[in-house]
Amino acid sequence: MAGQLSGTPIFILREGSQRTAGRDAQGSNIMAAKAVAGSVRTTLGPKGMDKMLVDTMGDVVISNDGVTILKEMDIEHPAAKMMVEIAKTQDAEVGDGTTTAVVLAGELLKQAEGLLEQEIHPTVIAAGYRAAADKSLDILKSMVVNVSVKDQELLKMIAITAMTGKGSQSARDELALIAVEAVKFVVDEDGTVDTDNITVEKKVGGSITDSQLIHGMVIDKERLHPNMPKSVTNAKIALLNVAIEIEKTEIDAKIQITSPDQLQAFLDQEEVMLKDMVNRIANSGANVVFTQKGIDDLAQHFLAKAGIYTVRRVKKSDMEKLARATGARVVTSIHELTKDDLGKAGRVEERKVSDDKMTFVEQCTNPKSVSIILRGGTEHVVDELDRAMEDALRVVGVVVEDKMLVPGGGAPEVELALRLRAYSTTVGGREQLAIEAFADAMEVIPKTLAENAGLDQIDSLVALRSAHEKGMKSAGLDIDTGKPMDMLSLGIVEPLRVKTQAINSAAEAAVMILRIDDVIASKSGGAGGMPGGMPGGMPGGMGGEDFD
Repeated sequence: MAGQLSGTPIFILREGSQRTAGRDAQGSNIMAAKAVAGSVRTTLGPKGMDKMLVDTMGDVVISNDGVTILKEMDIEHPAAKMMVEIAKTQDAEVGDGTTTAVVLAGELLKQAEGLLEQEIHPTVIAAGYRAAADKSLDILKSMVVNVSVKDQELLKMIAITAMTGKGSQSARDELALIAVEAVKFVVDEDGTVDTDNITVEKKVGGSITDSQLIHGMVIDKERLHPNMPKSVTNAKIALLNVAIEIEKTEIDAKIQITSPDQLQAFLDQEEVMLKDMVNRIANSGANVVFTQKGIDDLAQHFLAKAGIYTVRRVKKSDMEKLARATGARVVTSIHELTKDDLGKAGRVEERKVSDDKMTFVEQCTNPKSVSIILRGGTEHVVDELDRAMEDALRVVGVVVEDKMLVPGGGAPEVELALRLRAYSTTVGGREQLAIEAFADAMEVIPKTLAENAGLDQIDSLVALRSAHEKGMKSAGLDIDTGKPMDMLSLGIVEPLRVKTQAINSAAEAAVMILRIDDVIASKSGGAGGMPGGMPGGMPGGMGGEDFD
């Protein structure tokens, strides 16, 4: 980047910096974004394939989850990183539909390439895409099916759709039921759902069907002392944020001891103080204690003698969940502990799950925090199961909050394509072409679903279009037969928010990448060192996995 002044070039950028401008910059960015979309495209839908990712340490992740794959891939190219951001946003907002969002963004950019070749300005394309995205949200609202918390079957269908294709096929009915039950417990009075109140513990061993929902909490810790009871029924639970030990003095203090009796008296006094602490806990009526801090060895002995089941060094987040599950209050001073601060549970018990001892706090009357234990044959199975459960919990939570569903199986996208084409004729001008391109891009979802299921994408798409033109709004692709079917009757449904968020974020990212006409990379690596603008860390062959 140099200016010319009376024959002397003036260098503005540091030597070795690279600048790509105009069509080259757009081409490089679009190519990188399409390569990212192409890399996750084969994972879309119930018949999607999995990816195996191996990091520099040799750790292996096998996943079908878009956001997990993109986070694990070591992506360098700046435009490709924007695609990863789409998936992260989708995951944070809704928890599902990450692959859909990325594939849509890639297809929007592919369609935009054709428009740029026709000399249509990126700003015009951006305006058309924004108008189409806004119109899409209106069209989607016309397809909404309302649902309430009491519609157990519909909520279960939502969870099953979210889990489909994520390695939990064999037991997805049981897992979906667990997800729905768990979300129902943690709904707040105002109807919001915070899935952080559902603890998911993964344990290798057993089979997927051994997974279970605990009406209370599972803490990954064992009781403190072998003499403590292994199981406590009708538990009265004290939650302490205070150490049961003698604290050191704040200021340095010296104590002069002149005879052995004095030393003994000093030690006896410590013992009395610890005994007093334990007595106060016992007098409050507590027979189970969870504390965030440490417990002195002597105090452990006294607690065991009093028959109090005790767990120490419990995480702050677990303490908060215990409080929600049992109705206890976290107390920061043993002197202040009263029976009103105690929580209740039908049983607190130490059990061995695979090789680990864990504390089960169960049979809580109205737990506002619950736990799920996931089991599976290998670590990779359990990890993928955890991701599937996470998606299911999030989407069921979103539906309980929004109370709105749309059919799945590519039905909304085909309907959007049909209605957007009709809408584009009312707009006119060059924006009309951009809206038509947006409509074409929507069809990538049903096409990909068909392709991943081994069906002919053109035949499937033509059949779907024909069904929607006849007014069958909820006609989607039946993966087994390749024929259009009413998705609502098959129970293939998704939260409205999954679709609106995916379309919004895909359109915004595509517009942002389109509007970049200059890439200036400083000397230290950056985008400069990469051949042909391919995302770093991806083998060059990934470009071949582009959209057909």
